[in-house]
Amino acid sequence: MEKQVRIVLLAILLGFPLLEAVVLVRLSETLGWWVLAWVVLAACAGMALIKEARFAMLARLAAGLSNGTFAVTALTDSARTVIAGLLLIFPGVVSDLIALTLLLLPGPRVVMETARRAGPPQRTLIEGEFRRTR
Repeated sequence: MEKQVRIVLLAILLGFPLLEAVVLVRLSETLGWWVLAWVVLAACAGMALIKEARFAMLARLAAGLSNGTFAVTALTDSARTVIAGLLLIFPGVVSDLIALTLLLLPGPRVVMETARRAGPPQRTLIEGEFRRTR
């Protein structure tokens, strides 16, 4: 079982760069030098995202500690941003699409705030009798 997991992990690690290379070559045949511009701009955006995530995480943690709480959402938001930045730095279109998906999906903070605004769930009271049969 462990050997199969290693083979699958190796296939993923070797297959992803191969997939990126194939997609880049196919796109460069169609779009030309615009693909190079996309890769360079995506790498610059990735570096900027990583830099921004570092400062944002420090500010969120400082605000949470000043309130007396430990903000886990600050760590998760910053981790998502750093992973997206690293994927943008990695040259390729597939990794850029994964990074954009990570950035555009709502985080846990947005989901929690939406649930908080909706208010408490409406409770239904069902009356009846209970009798144990054993």
